[in-house]
Amino acid sequence: MALQNIGAGNKDDAFYRYKMPRMITKIEGRGNGIKTNVVNMVDIAKALGRPASYTTKYFGCELGAQSKFDVKTGTSHVNGAHDTAKLAGLLENFIKKYVQCYGCGNPETEIIISKAQMINLKCAACGFLSDVDMRDKLTTFIIKNPPELKKGSKDKKAMRRAEKERLKEGAVADEEQTKLKKEAAKKKGSSAGSKDVVSKASTKKKINVSDGDHSPAGSQADENEATASVDTDEDDDVQWQTDTSAEAARLRIQEQLSAVTAGMVMLSTNEEKLNSAKNSPEREEQSKVSTHANGVKSSNSYEKLVDEIKEFLKKGSSANQLKSFLGSLSGTLQETMDALFKALFDGTGKGFSKEVTKKKNYLAAATQEEGSQLLLLHAIEAFCVKANPEAVKEVALVLKVLYDSDVLEEVFIVEWYGKGLSGNNKGSQIWKNVKPFMEWLQSAESESEEE
Repeated sequence: MALQNIGAGNKDDAFYRYKMPRMITKIEGRGNGIKTNVVNMVDIAKALGRPASYTTKYFGCELGAQSKFDVKTGTSHVNGAHDTAKLAGLLENFIKKYVQCYGCGNPETEIIISKAQMINLKCAACGFLSDVDMRDKLTTFIIKNPPELKKGSKDKKAMRRAEKERLKEGAVADEEQTKLKKEAAKKKGSSAGSKDVVSKASTKKKINVSDGDHSPAGSQADENEATASVDTDEDDDVQWQTDTSAEAARLRIQEQLSAVTAGMVMLSTNEEKLNSAKNSPEREEQSKVSTHANGVKSSNSYEKLVDEIKEFLKKGSSANQLKSFLGSLSGTLQETMDALFKALFDGTGKGFSKEVTKKKNYLAAATQEEGSQLLLLHAIEAFCVKANPEAVKEVALVLKVLYDSDVLEEVFIVEWYGKGLSGNNKGSQIWKNVKPFMEWLQSAESESEEE
């Protein structure tokens, strides 16, 4: 495979260490369905250290055409016929904006998204932090689809710290067990010694009585001698035995386990309990009751989800915090999305599209996972079926707002609309109101292909 230097400014450097494959393109299809396939996009993106979806999306943004990267097959398509030189020029612009360090020009950088939703490039060579221009449309796509974090030194330090804590806890547990064993042995020895003291003292006393020595001094001396003999013979009188029964062995194993190890042993038992609870008849009955899209839901669980989300939104929580909160809820993905939509727009009639515009950030945060856009479309459908006619009239405007904001993509809208026309609710007013938007969407696509 032919290689070239990364960055147009380094093309004449024969010893430049950072290289990438030369772009290979292929025109596929004809007519309105003609597309340009960047055959080796995965290899190029790997050399640049960026996801292939970023470069593909950048081509679509710059060319004003639909673009798509299929993760499963690794294919990158851009609508329309575009020559290799044009796409290579766009790739150079992408490298300048999103790969090369703004300080030293080194392409060994890492994308960092700050808490303020700003994109920076951190250079591994000089440490310079480059500020990316947030006016570029690709920045919205990057924030919605952040790159995977590399497992670096922080993870290793955390693992070493956890290992030290585990060893420390184990040492403390071992010391406690040793102390308990010593105390038990001491108690056992003292009880055996006290019996020997009584027996030996009584024997000595009988001997003294038979000899006729009844003086106080003599008796005191005999008592001291008996006590001294007990101290010297204490270890000899104690008999050490080991209980070899199964119960005793189990107890000894539990004593020797440290706190961390014991928790690991009990984990499997807890998992079995959870699985049995999940497979219980009550759980199965609840799963049968819970459905979506046709409006039939478990009313108690659904209303509980709506109330929980409303309480979360009342606290003034940001859209970035919403994703983790939704993941902590107990309902299915569709139930959670339906509950979120109702919590955001419950009681909304006229001005439905304006409310969606105000709260679109929450919907964008909830649709970052794969397949979540269809869940949102089904939630809109379920909401409009139950909502008043004023809200249903504005469903086309709502879809356009979400489409322009990159919350919903065309492919999912078309799929949802097609299934809706042939589904159980095909006679609903919602499809008649959505039809003008779908016609506009198709005409806009044909115009972009003609250009």
